[in-house]
Amino acid sequence: MSAPDTRSAAAIAAAVNGGQASAADMAEQALARIDAYDAVQPQIWITRAAREDVLAAARKVDERIAAGEILPLAGVSYAVKDNIDVAGLPTTAACPAFAYDPAASAGVIERLAAAGAICVGKTNLDQFATGLNGTRSPYGIPRNAYNLDYVSGGSSSGSSVAVAAGLVPFALGTDTAGSGRVPAAFQHLIGFKPSKGRWSTRGLVPACRSIDCITTFANDVADARLVDAAIAGFDPADPWSKPLAETQLQPRRIGVPRPDQRVFFGDAQAAFFYEQAIATLGRDAEIVELDIAPLLEAALLLYGGPWVAERTAAIEELLTGNPDAIDPTVREVVSGGTDISAVTLWNGIYRLAELKRHADLMWQDVDMLAFPTTPTTYRVREMLAAPVALNSNLGFYTNFVNLLDMAAIAVPAGVRDNGTGFGITLIGPADSDLALMRGAEGFLGAAEIPAPPPLDLEGHMERVKLAVVGAHLKDMPLHWQLTSRDAEFVGAFDTAPSYRLYAMADSTPPKPALAWAEDGAAIPVEVYELDVAAFGSFTAEVPAPLAIGTVTLEDGSSVKGFVAEPRALTGATDITHLGGWRNFIAAG
Repeated sequence: MSAPDTRSAAAIAAAVNGGQASAADMAEQALARIDAYDAVQPQIWITRAAREDVLAAARKVDERIAAGEILPLAGVSYAVKDNIDVAGLPTTAACPAFAYDPAASAGVIERLAAAGAICVGKTNLDQFATGLNGTRSPYGIPRNAYNLDYVSGGSSSGSSVAVAAGLVPFALGTDTAGSGRVPAAFQHLIGFKPSKGRWSTRGLVPACRSIDCITTFANDVADARLVDAAIAGFDPADPWSKPLAETQLQPRRIGVPRPDQRVFFGDAQAAFFYEQAIATLGRDAEIVELDIAPLLEAALLLYGGPWVAERTAAIEELLTGNPDAIDPTVREVVSGGTDISAVTLWNGIYRLAELKRHADLMWQDVDMLAFPTTPTTYRVREMLAAPVALNSNLGFYTNFVNLLDMAAIAVPAGVRDNGTGFGITLIGPADSDLALMRGAEGFLGAAEIPAPPPLDLEGHMERVKLAVVGAHLKDMPLHWQLTSRDAEFVGAFDTAPSYRLYAMADSTPPKPALAWAEDGAAIPVEVYELDVAAFGSFTAEVPAPLAIGTVTLEDGSSVKGFVAEPRALTGATDITHLGGWRNFIAAG
């Protein structure tokens, strides 16, 4: 009898329901995984459930199974973002001064317990769910499970890492500005953000109460659907809840931003992965380029408009009575709401209504949107150096979704050289949740996305790919500058057909100059990989008029490589027609 895949909620539930495994055994295994990963990132948790409580809950599930019940999430361990109430565990919202002991569990927790799921603890978050990066918590900084130098994404940081690290097969997060999607993109996960009101928000510490959504992270769409089936439904005790409905749609026309509106903040890999995703989607659907300016304007209202005051209202008492208890960056954000007038608020409401009408009409032209989940990613130290500006960059494609009452599901769409993920988000009108899941499964089935790399358990040594075109080629005079740095040969490639190659005048040893040109050709290069320190020392030795820039390869991907200043072409000979530097040398 084979053991169930512990990264799959469906597999665990099937095994427990079928008698091939017990909930108690599954809980023991989950606790062991959590204990082991504590040596890497204990900061993903704020409060762990007591071992005896977890095992007692598991034994109750086994008793229900023995009594003949079939439970859709039987014996499945899960984690909960610590702004969602779980009876018996404190709720902190990552602020010790705010902490309280809830009298009852949130509505979603009650439904998960009824389905046989077992909560193993409360996870870390950007304080008061204010942030998209995961660095704003006094309980530490959860880092990307695949590269510890990089942000996990937030605010649902701890929940996303718990799933990415294989500790639990699913976890609950929340999403106001994109917190249920950005961490999914960075860590190769599914991030499902239901329509507003589909899942109860009773028992959720509000960020922006009118648009908050509870979400889930999972390893596949099937598990996201399983969790949705257990949780979704009207909750009369939640004033924001609404009856279930389903918008019928087929993704025949998929909207994407116009090329001039695709922003990646210089991240060439993200741009490449997105183009690949569009090509995949275009095999079975018409791709429609849209003017997304109205969506971006709506996004600005969340942090640059009167909805900041809704965040202020959520923690007004603490902000007034004990402001020093609030993370400085979070305090800077939410305190801005104290100066927003009722007139400004109503003008914002009026403008949002106009923008929503535009969005509603947009659905006449497209069935769903396929946007980058987030334009780029950052190292933790970069985020700490510019916490507001870089956080805003992460939400470029996410902030409008809840304001305009849309559903969304984030899916993996690429693996970066540094191990972190790139993702796209499928977005649809309210109540299109199940259709979006079907669209996500269709995309993942058609896309050729590599499996995630191994987890970073000790600190990832980041490496850089470097294209060389002349004297650094194998068996050429300067190749030793690579071998002395333990550079690893990746392969021989051609550039995109948009470069020209020149032999520079009076260079010793002879050196080429690679220059971009509209009438260019594909130039042979060799690509090597170096660690960051070796790459830095190599770059420091590159003499003018040569430089290290970004070179596009034939498949559209980008690597670092030799480029030339304009003065390098003075007196140089165009040798593009020879088909590469080796041919030039061979020709004498």
